[in-house]
Amino acid sequence: MGKVGVIGGSGLYAMEGLKRFKKVKVETPFGDPSDDYIAGTVDGIDVVFLPRHGKGHRISPSEINYRANIFGMKKLGVDAIVSVSACGSLKEELKPMDFVIPDQFLDRTNRCRQATFFTNGIVAHLAFADPVCPQISEILYQSARKLGISVHKGGTYVNMEGPQFSTKAESHLYRSWGMDIIGMTNLIEAKLAREAEISYATLAAVTDYDCWHEGHETVSIEMIIANLTKNIANAKEILKHAIPQIGRLKSYSAQGALQYAIVTDKKYIPAKVKKDLKIIIGKYIN
Repeated sequence: MGKVGVIGGSGLYAMEGLKRFKKVKVETPFGDPSDDYIAGTVDGIDVVFLPRHGKGHRISPSEINYRANIFGMKKLGVDAIVSVSACGSLKEELKPMDFVIPDQFLDRTNRCRQATFFTNGIVAHLAFADPVCPQISEILYQSARKLGISVHKGGTYVNMEGPQFSTKAESHLYRSWGMDIIGMTNLIEAKLAREAEISYATLAAVTDYDCWHEGHETVSIEMIIANLTKNIANAKEILKHAIPQIGRLKSYSAQGALQYAIVTDKKYIPAKVKKDLKIIIGKYIN
């Protein structure tokens, strides 16, 4: 059986229902993760939980140490990650309190975030045409439907920089491009998870209509927290239903993603890089 990681976004700072849980502090070559990991089990499946912004929501989306967070998941043996995230809607039919399970991402960050493990003397080019795991996405979708929770499958998540929300010009531009939802974190996680050969999927909770919808008030943090608090119970129910199925998948789509991706001749890879990335690249360069 596989081990399932859960990254909790705004509003999800702890995970209920974990049995035999314990805190785990993980050291990484990339610095400290957002917080201690919480390891336990759900219906016999090993689960690792991490609050993306740290307990108390003290880390801005632009300041999250994404590499450390995902590396820590890899170090703890995680096979699949479900990201629970707040998002804004860019389409009328994607209503506040709905869930969206996107299958694409668009990068609108300013590149200040470290989005790859492959630097300082090693290069890898991974396929990323399909950035999320279809099997996990389907499990999340069917779990929400069986629970009677409003959910939409597919669509593009715009990853903006933040921490400010969109201007009206930006919001209307993304709508003109046909984008579906907007958030500040998931694309970087998905890229790093693919490099670490961890399958990834997003469970996005719609909290607002960004700032484009004339019939609704402009997005505010009070609105987001109020709507997310209402919907967090639904997110937990979806996870409770989905995790056992994800953990019992026979294979994971990201397995072997690095097999032909490392283009640097291994004799030129610095010894420190080999050591630091051993749990990710060791089986391919030894």
